[in-house]
Amino acid sequence: MLSNPTLIFRALSYNRRMTILLYQTDSYLKEFSATITAVDAGTRAVVLDQSAFYPGGGGQPCDFGTLEVAGVRYPVDKVKKQGDDVLHFLGGESPLPSVNSASRCAGTVDWVRRYELMRTHTALHILCGTVFRDYGAKVTGGDMDPLKGRMDFEFETMRAELVHDIEAAVNLEIQNGRDLRVKILPREEAFQIPDLIRTKINLLPPDIKQIRTVEIVGLDLQADGGTHVMNTSEVGKVKVVDYKSKGAINKRIYIEIQ
Repeated sequence: MLSNPTLIFRALSYNRRMTILLYQTDSYLKEFSATITAVDAGTRAVVLDQSAFYPGGGGQPCDFGTLEVAGVRYPVDKVKKQGDDVLHFLGGESPLPSVNSASRCAGTVDWVRRYELMRTHTALHILCGTVFRDYGAKVTGGDMDPLKGRMDFEFETMRAELVHDIEAAVNLEIQNGRDLRVKILPREEAFQIPDLIRTKINLLPPDIKQIRTVEIVGLDLQADGGTHVMNTSEVGKVKVVDYKSKGAINKRIYIEIQ
C-alpha cells in the first residue's frame, strides 16, 4: 500500500487530467457532482476530476463540507492543493470508496463557513484597494478566518486618526455597492495590467501560465485565487478592532465583519 499521497497521485497522473477548480468561476456553487480519480488509504484522501471545495491559499483557509459516495456520507475535514490535484481528506470511520466506474460522488460545501470567508476576503480586498489608492502602501502579509482577518502594509507610522479614516473609506466602498468581476487570463496578458500584484513580493510561481484576476469595479484589480462575493454590499460593516507595529515600515490592521 502506498501511504505517501504524492507517490500514488503521481503514479496515476499519466491516466487522468488535473482537477477542474469549479470555485474559480462560481464562488456560489454549494453542491456539485464529480468522479473520484485517486484514493490514498494512508491519509484518507481522495482526488476528484472536479471540485467546488477551495483548497486554501493566499491567506484564505480551506473549505469544509461533505462527500457522499454510494449512500455513504463522509465529512471533508481538510482540502489541500498538491500540484494539479485537489486532495479531499475524509473524516469518519467508514471504509474509503474505490476508484472504479461507479465512483461518482456528490460534494456539498459548508456554505455558512464559505460565505463568511467570501465576505471576509472581499473586505480585505476593499481594505487593500482603499489603502493603495489613498496612501500607495503595498501589502506585506495577511490572513483570515470567518468574519475576521488582518493585513500588513508598508506604513512607517500609524495612528488612531489614520485607522479611523481607513475604516470609514472601507465602509464607504462597501456602501457604494461595487460589483466584482473574475477573469482568467494568459500570464503575459495579465502582467500587462499595472499594479496587478499588490504584495511586496510577487508570490506567483513562473510556471503558472493562467492568472486569475479579481476586480472590484472602480476600486481594485489584482491577481487572486480565492472566493469572493458578487457585490461589495454583501460584505456588511467592517470594524477595525486593532492595529499594531510589526516593524519599521510594517503595520498590521485587524478587522472584523459585522
